[in-house]
Amino acid sequence: MGIAAHIDHGKTTLSDNLIAGAGMMSEDLAGKQLMLDFDEQEQARGITINAATASMVHESQGKEYLINLIDTPGHVDFGGDVTRAMRAVDGCIIVVDAVEGVMPQTETVIRQALRERVKPVLFINKVDRLINELKLNGDEMQKRFLKIITDVNRLLGKYAPDEFKQTWQVNVQDGRVAFGSAYHNWAISVPAMVQYNISFKQIAELVKDGKQKELAKKTQLHKIILDMVIKHLPNPLEAQKYRIPQIWKGDASSDIGMAMANCTYNGPVSMMIIKIIVDPHAGEIAVGRVFSGTVRKGTDLYIVGQGATKFKVQLLAMMVGPDRISVDEIAAGNIAALVGLKAAIAGSTVSSIPNMDPFEPMVHYSDPVVTLAIEAKHTSDLPKLIDVLRSVSKADPSIQVDINQETGEHLISGMGELHLEVTLYRIKNDYKVEVQTSDPLVVYRETIDHVGGPFEGKSPNKHNKFYFEVEPLGEEVIQLIKEGKIPQGSKFKDKKALMENLEKAGLAREESKGLVLVNGNNIMTDVTKGIQYLDETMELLIESFTEVMARGPLANEKVYGIKARLVDAKLHEDSIHRGPAQVIPAGRNSIYGAMAQGKRVLMEPMQKVFINVPQEIMGSVTNEIQQRRGVVEEMTQEGDDLVIVAKVPVSGMFGFASAIRSATGGKVLWSSENHGYQRVPSELQREIVAKIRERKGLKSEPYDEAYYSQL
Repeated sequence: MGIAAHIDHGKTTLSDNLIAGAGMMSEDLAGKQLMLDFDEQEQARGITINAATASMVHESQGKEYLINLIDTPGHVDFGGDVTRAMRAVDGCIIVVDAVEGVMPQTETVIRQALRERVKPVLFINKVDRLINELKLNGDEMQKRFLKIITDVNRLLGKYAPDEFKQTWQVNVQDGRVAFGSAYHNWAISVPAMVQYNISFKQIAELVKDGKQKELAKKTQLHKIILDMVIKHLPNPLEAQKYRIPQIWKGDASSDIGMAMANCTYNGPVSMMIIKIIVDPHAGEIAVGRVFSGTVRKGTDLYIVGQGATKFKVQLLAMMVGPDRISVDEIAAGNIAALVGLKAAIAGSTVSSIPNMDPFEPMVHYSDPVVTLAIEAKHTSDLPKLIDVLRSVSKADPSIQVDINQETGEHLISGMGELHLEVTLYRIKNDYKVEVQTSDPLVVYRETIDHVGGPFEGKSPNKHNKFYFEVEPLGEEVIQLIKEGKIPQGSKFKDKKALMENLEKAGLAREESKGLVLVNGNNIMTDVTKGIQYLDETMELLIESFTEVMARGPLANEKVYGIKARLVDAKLHEDSIHRGPAQVIPAGRNSIYGAMAQGKRVLMEPMQKVFINVPQEIMGSVTNEIQQRRGVVEEMTQEGDDLVIVAKVPVSGMFGFASAIRSATGGKVLWSSENHGYQRVPSELQREIVAKIRERKGLKSEPYDEAYYSQL
């Protein structure tokens, strides 16, 4: 099971209590020690950065159960960890702060859980604050709880898979909702009130009188929460029946398909890696969920996509926070840590069968939006820095590393300022490499405004010609790509179903029939008829398209939301005259030219910012937002406070935290989430493009002056 919530709602404090309840740490320290925040950066900042795993035993009604727990981060910059953790669990506890209620990140983590078919239960935390700080009486508290439960159920209704929309709703009466205080180690649910013969009124009295220790002895948090987990969250035998078809698209009637659906411990091994931990002593440790078979120490496993190379399991362990407990075997349905899978990355499929179909790739909700250029302080550290950057991107797949051999520039991209700050700290302190970095840079995207082309691209020897047309890709098709319903790449398993999906989303029949490649949020399609030798050159055109999508014609940034149609081609009959050196530049020039005719547009990443502020200082907040090119989208009143929702470009968010604090004298609560891309205002586009090109060492003028003056 996983624990997921908005930042600072009490996930790690809750995990502490569950571990203490299992007798694995001191009960007095539970909630204060934050055992799963064992990284020194996590302790210094008081937030969870890495998803941490713990396995524990809990006894309920005379039976012992083994529970694998993953505590996930709540900060928006570390959302990738949440997505990966959700692949490994079958159920999760959504924690909501009783004072703050359902927050933006709560919605995101619920969406991430339901997407992976992970069943939720609800824990409303910090109830003691409602009683002691807000001085609410019983009725007011119940209203507050009801609002939180209704909000959570609304989100479950919105994002749950159709067959679970009704059955997964959380309900107070049957005990799918628990209330309590993780910090003070007590919790209660309606069935537990009957069991322990205690009413909510009595609980409120004890809390008011400062007797939370007594309460914690009577209604122990770990007991109530873990009993709720065992009663309401599915075990792997139940969950894998409906989860496997969602996360694995192979043949369900094959041996491995049946073994996974039934969570068979004596079948072939299949596991998915969700995390790589780089340990200074043991090297790389791959942590993942075993879906079938039994992993044994000393056996050979294959990593799908690495051919017939065998990897020996040198060490096998169960994780408890920073500690590893060595074991000889781990059966299906558990989370295991393996040493010896050198080539594994987060998302790898590991099996005892070399040609197993891989698990579906995990779909992350946001792309990296902030980049730093990084270089070694001492030239002698350069080779080491390249190795370290590779390790870092392996340990945290949300970090993208781009090593540019031509310019000698190393770029490291992350989800936000904090994400990069933490990564840099690791490079300097854990890997002991001194580095210098540039100011943070924003990751832009390029697209077009309207249809462009057909544009003729000639090969250098003038014997081959290609004609591409480009146009913006429909929003519905982009949505299908983001949801993973249209797979990336050029090999499509079920082309017929794919064509139906594309036509429903508004693509013309001949375009969906001629689909050649999906690259990022862009597609290439071939609508030509009967052109000789085209099949032989298609691979090279795919290469041209891929190059253009990675480096757009405006500022060498990635391209977003484009459909390129090959409408005609003239090819030389002799294959020697249509090799890569001829076809790739011709295809590339044709697409670039068509994009220039379709009016090139730069897009910038946006963030949605939620700000909670007293009414009298609202002016300074809106002022701060407007200075950063932000737009206030809505304002709602909550008690004496105003909740402001604004959309601000990421480029305007640098230094926002300290600026907003000083503008409001510290009287502000705010959070943000990534909110896709939006066009750069046309009056700013030219200046921004010139800056990016200068930084990348390109010629400063991508614009055709005559063309530009007509805009």
